[in-house]
Amino acid sequence: MAILKHTTSKNANYNDALFYLLFEHNENSMKPVLDENGKMIRRHGYILDGINCDPFTYAEECRELNELYHKNQTPGEIKAHHYIISFDPQDQIDRGLTPERAQAIGIEYAKKNFPGHQTLVCTHADGSHGSGNIHVHIVINSLRKLDVEPQEFMERPCDSRAGYKHHQTRDYLTHMQKSLMTICQREKLHQIDLLSPAKAKVTEREYWAQQRGQKELDTTNQEVIAFGLTPAKTKFQTEKQYLRDAIDDVARSSTTLVQFCTTLWEKYKIRVTDKRGRFSYMHPERTKNITGRSLGAAYDRDYLMKVFAQNLQNAGQAHVPSSPETSDNADILKAFGGVIPEYAKILFIKTDLRLVVDLQNNVKAQQSRAYAQKVKVSNLQQMAKTIAYVQENGFNSREELQSAYDDLIAKRKDARKALRHTEDRLKSVNQLIHYTGQYLASKDVHREMLKAPNKKRFRQEHQTEIELYETALKFLKSQFPDGKIPSMKSLKQEKENLTIQKKAQQETYDYFKDYASEMKTICSNVEAILGKGSAKETVRTEQHTLD
Repeated sequence: MAILKHTTSKNANYNDALFYLLFEHNENSMKPVLDENGKMIRRHGYILDGINCDPFTYAEECRELNELYHKNQTPGEIKAHHYIISFDPQDQIDRGLTPERAQAIGIEYAKKNFPGHQTLVCTHADGSHGSGNIHVHIVINSLRKLDVEPQEFMERPCDSRAGYKHHQTRDYLTHMQKSLMTICQREKLHQIDLLSPAKAKVTEREYWAQQRGQKELDTTNQEVIAFGLTPAKTKFQTEKQYLRDAIDDVARSSTTLVQFCTTLWEKYKIRVTDKRGRFSYMHPERTKNITGRSLGAAYDRDYLMKVFAQNLQNAGQAHVPSSPETSDNADILKAFGGVIPEYAKILFIKTDLRLVVDLQNNVKAQQSRAYAQKVKVSNLQQMAKTIAYVQENGFNSREELQSAYDDLIAKRKDARKALRHTEDRLKSVNQLIHYTGQYLASKDVHREMLKAPNKKRFRQEHQTEIELYETALKFLKSQFPDGKIPSMKSLKQEKENLTIQKKAQQETYDYFKDYASEMKTICSNVEAILGKGSAKETVRTEQHTLD
């Protein structure tokens, strides 16, 4: 499967690109590998050609052309473009691909897609880190040297004229991908669809992060083994790869979105957000979501919903959306062995639903017909989303919807009450730690005062320490009348436990707060759809005394 990779360079030293093609480099640091004499080591099995230039005077010719047209003279300009065509290792075994044949393909590809540019085409027979796949490097000066015939893929008239720079766009890249696929199909080489998004999208940045992490882990494990211990982990995972592996594992057995989200949280502590028809995931060690699109096509909403539907079909279950008893709830019921746990009943994925605007009472809409038309379109969209939400969640009447909203308000108040109780206890423990530390620090001074022959004089000399001792002792006696003061170790342990508990309770409260806010929007929109008045008139809102 041939793939195409593109990078740009702002390095004014064109010789660096030539040296990379000719000499071995460290793939992590991109620095030349030196022998015992400090000289660069020439690569084995490479083929180098030049188009519109001599490959060994490529750097000088590029600089002369740049000076002629007064281009590429500032550090911020892109001096060169580097394309890499990597072939499938199986092409050597199954299709008889040789370095010479790959070089011919590279020259044909460069002449077709980069006409008029000074170009280096170099084939390496060894892949990165010894992978063994043949790959072709194509390096072009960003400035065109010769006038050429206009081509269909050129988007501007100047793209065929000398003295103008290579213009890389999304459409141009699509053309180059199609061109590569056509050549590979003609040569009967393995090929994937380069135009379709990759199921698992691993960027170059993530690839090198994985390589560095694995290297550091191997170094650490060697030290662990030297002590006669067994390493707990031998394979390094990036945060994105952790998400991919977890999603693959859970999606394989999930038949509903609710089951998928619940299992992902229970098993891997990963939260799922569904917004504007796209999934994003919260890694347990992050505070910012990672989008499904950045993980790959197999981790976005559309793909996963198809997987759930297929799993449901394979399980022989009939999915009837109109009935909550036979729809999502029935799937959840079966998935959890006949009993729906509390966290499955309240599972909530935040959406982008907004309130329907009351046009009759909106001053701006009355003053501007254009704005009023815009609001009408937005209202229709929000109404459609509201109806879909109500149907998907199995609400059959306004009473059921209002009851669910009231239940959420009660849960939110309970969550806030529990959070405040923990916050108060944490505040008390912090005070105990403060005064216990103060008591222990000044205890010896007080003991010396009791032994001193002239206690009055001693007290005057150590007045601050003794006052701190007495203040701390008074506070501790008020908290523990029996005189049994807890140890500093136990207090710090309790503080740590309370801190963890507070964080969990804060997440629970935020969860119910967001859920209640969205349910309030749903109730208001339903009333607007049914023509029962505005949200302020119909939705029973609670007193925000606890917020």
